Amino acid sequence: MKTDQDGLASVPDIMALAAQLSACAGAMHERALLAIRTPPDAQLSQEERDHAFALLDEELVLRQHVHALYLDAARATVKGLGQPQEHVLALTADAAEKIRKINAIANITGLVAALVGLAGAAASGVPGTVSLALKDVRDHIRAIKAR
Repeated sequence: MKTDQDGLASVPDIMALAAQLSACAGAMHERALLAIRTPPDAQLSQEERDHAFALLDEELVLRQHVHALYLDAARATVKGLGQPQEHVLALTADAAEKIRKINAIANITGLVAALVGLAGAAASGVPGTVSLALKDVRDHIRAIKAR
């Protein structure tokens, strides 16, 4: 029987996480294009442009993990995660919002890496790995909020 603390313990749970991570990838794409399309005479440094192009690369990696989650949803359920599904989805929704609104792309590179790690961890189906990945995402969101 699924309890409130068994987030990612069913196919619909994994599908919901995949959809939320896909939204994060979409936010990454929008944010990178916004920076890339900034006129050359704007106050955007070459370093920020480089970060924008790197963000597009990370978006592709995240989308690959998302596609794997969709394909393997039945196999990739994570029993005994110890966190409710609502918490997992709220955390990834918050990450997508931070990506959309952050001013300096360099400030989200750690969060992006943490999201890619979460997608890979979810695909592994190992509760401890997923819990650590969720903590990493949470820590990066807190760091962004603190700035």
